[in-house]
Amino acid sequence: MAKFDIIAATGCPTGIAHTFMAKEALEKAAAERGLTIKVETHGQVGVENELTKSEIAGAKAVVVAADKDVQAERFAGKPMVSVGVSKALSVEAAGKLIDRALAAKGDDTVAAAADVEDEVEEKESIGHVIYKHLMNGVSHMLVFVVAGGVLTAISFLWGITSFDSTAADYNSFAAMLKIIGGIAMNLMVPVLSAYIAESIGKRPALVPGFVAGMIAIQGLPVNADTGMIDAGGSGVGFGFLGGIVGGFLAGYVILLLEKVFAGLPKNLDGLKAIFLYPLFSTAIVGLVMLGISGPMAAINTAMMDFLKGLSASGAVVLGLAIGCMCAFDMGGPVNKAAYVTGTAMLTEALAAGVGTDTYNFGTNFMAAVSAACIVPPLITTFAVVVGKKYFSQEDHDAGVVNLILGCTHITEGAIPFMTKNIWPVMPIMMLGSSIASILTIMFNVHDPAPHGGFLVLPVVENGPLWVLAILIGAVVGGILFVAFKKYDFEKNQKAAPAAKPVEAPKAAAVEAPKAEASDFVKVENVFVAEDFASRDEALSFVSNQAVKAGIAGDADAVMNAFLAREAEGTTGMMEGFAIPHAKSDAITEAAVIVVKDDSGVTGWDTMDGAPVNVAIALLIPGAQAGTTHLKILSKVAEALMDEDFRATVKGSTDAAEIAKTINARLV
Repeated sequence: MAKFDIIAATGCPTGIAHTFMAKEALEKAAAERGLTIKVETHGQVGVENELTKSEIAGAKAVVVAADKDVQAERFAGKPMVSVGVSKALSVEAAGKLIDRALAAKGDDTVAAAADVEDEVEEKESIGHVIYKHLMNGVSHMLVFVVAGGVLTAISFLWGITSFDSTAADYNSFAAMLKIIGGIAMNLMVPVLSAYIAESIGKRPALVPGFVAGMIAIQGLPVNADTGMIDAGGSGVGFGFLGGIVGGFLAGYVILLLEKVFAGLPKNLDGLKAIFLYPLFSTAIVGLVMLGISGPMAAINTAMMDFLKGLSASGAVVLGLAIGCMCAFDMGGPVNKAAYVTGTAMLTEALAAGVGTDTYNFGTNFMAAVSAACIVPPLITTFAVVVGKKYFSQEDHDAGVVNLILGCTHITEGAIPFMTKNIWPVMPIMMLGSSIASILTIMFNVHDPAPHGGFLVLPVVENGPLWVLAILIGAVVGGILFVAFKKYDFEKNQKAAPAAKPVEAPKAAAVEAPKAEASDFVKVENVFVAEDFASRDEALSFVSNQAVKAGIAGDADAVMNAFLAREAEGTTGMMEGFAIPHAKSDAITEAAVIVVKDDSGVTGWDTMDGAPVNVAIALLIPGAQAGTTHLKILSKVAEALMDEDFRATVKGSTDAAEIAKTINARLV
């Protein structure tokens, strides 16, 4: 059975994008550090790449990056860092998590280097715990909402009243689709409540969680004639807010009962699971939920009235609120709050029936939410196509893929673009989404489906105007994004005036990934028998040699790039090796410079605490960041896992032999 240095588990509420973006970032960060890693993903299709007990036992440390329950109790006793999935969406951020997880082994001097914010996150704040439980419910609920909403919307293709046997456009198949869709939609709140509870109290909490959710949609039944509680009467439901309250209540009631019944003999564990927990928890949770039904119904009504009040203030006010919420964190808690509110209002709209004010408002609100979620990825697509020269090849490829993600209502593809430049990219995304939402409301678009993007266009009322609103938002945002990237590109060009002009033949060499060449590491760029007093002295030596060799035009800019990377997380590996790397527009061609110091460079924060004897420095032009950079890094990292490679490079004093050994691993 294979052993891994690091094991990780990732999961986001929807299980579509964040989950796998975090997985990729963690794998790349581990490769940079010469570490092996296995990442288990908790996506919408279930658990993939599942960790075994022996893999957990053999790992040095654990990284949990999830906003849902990933059964972290399996990792009890292991050095572990647990954060939200958004904290692991870039290679740099993922690398910091890996470093913190390794530091948690008990090395107090390394652990103390973590900043205060990280220490709070490592203990997992109360806010993140609550959010994780909530998102576990949301992730399970969304599939019911999508399936039920889309089937209901499809039934309208036969006519707005095609489900009604007394209507002229009645169709039996459409009626069956609406029945199925309605059942799925009605399960939304019970499933939300049950899986919030399950995240807290595990399997025993499912029963009271489902009961709490059912009470939330039915309310307290009262006889209309007597005004008294009556099982045959009718009640006022209190929606998804009640489901959230019920889920947390059910989960923590189970934890309370576990403590209450902890003193019972061990041989009664079966009785507790099958009888005591479900009986007492259902009774307690049910009574409390019925007791608070009045106030909760009032809160739910007040919230809906508030949103309708925003609508009364005009399309601009409501659309601005929706657009800013959806684009603020693109799949995070604020985005999910807007989306879940939209689906809740859509549920009420479909229940009220076509033609009612509730239907018109709910479907218009849902159309605005969908438009706001579709726009950010399309902004990136427009920008990388129109302003291609200002983006790296990696960004260009991601932007093109975002066309598909955006058209299918998956916002998360825009996150990597925003994380690189939160200001002003976040405001640009929020503006584009707001424009689309405002125009959607003004165009009186109605969307009876909660998801699917342009796939549900056949059931969208005023669909062409909806597409127009989205395209306007995407184009305006895209133009602003290109303008920013152009400004940033030109500023960086001016920042390196000393850089040597790049002639046409040389430019072609930069375009080709030289990591494939057998002479990538030149003999004249290998320096043996050096003596450095510190890490910074070694990096300064490399920076100056890069200028002398014509690899870079500004030694200070290269040095600053090295130091910036070290500030993000040490490049010191183990057994005397380090892989410092600099990405800068001052570097004119990708290259590797190797320096050796047999006495050891102290002050370099390595993973085993040993001094650095060999530094394999990577120098990458800014335009190749993420392409050549990652390719070379991954190959060097793989090479460092080879004991023969380490022994040859570390033991040799022949520059030609060292260059040949490294080049052989870069082919």
